[in-house]
Amino acid sequence: MPGDGESAMEMRRATKDDLPAIVGLLADDVRGRARDDASLPLDPAYLAAFEAIDADPMQYLAVAVLDGRIVGTQQLTLIPGIGHKGAWRGQIEAVRIASDLRGQGLGAEMIGWAVETCRERGCRMVQLTSDASRLDTHRFYERLGFQKSHFGFKLTL
Repeated sequence: MPGDGESAMEMRRATKDDLPAIVGLLADDVRGRARDDASLPLDPAYLAAFEAIDADPMQYLAVAVLDGRIVGTQQLTLIPGIGHKGAWRGQIEAVRIASDLRGQGLGAEMIGWAVETCRERGCRMVQLTSDASRLDTHRFYERLGFQKSHFGFKLTL
């Protein structure tokens, strides 16, 4: 609530109409510029991906809205597992804040929302990955209580 030290930012489930803003946030990034294209009309692959995410109850594509503007996005995936005595885990992906608003605490607010959402859904842990070269981002996540516990590997297909 405004006045209690937090912003008036609202987190909500993304809609199809939010796609241009979401892709814009993904492309507004040093690495994202090479991977995403926010020019209109959007590539139909973005809509197909949105529809798959939106149809899956274990996925939650979220947007952060401040003063009517989409200023952030992230995707949560709820993953069941046998290990850790059947523990569910939350996976946070594609976290972005508008470049003109970085450093104002909105990213921490978004991650806090994601962690609480995972807790409410019965997850016993939350995990995320970050590009190995994003050292400032690693420090940000460590300040929020995340620990570097694993090495990640990817194979591009």
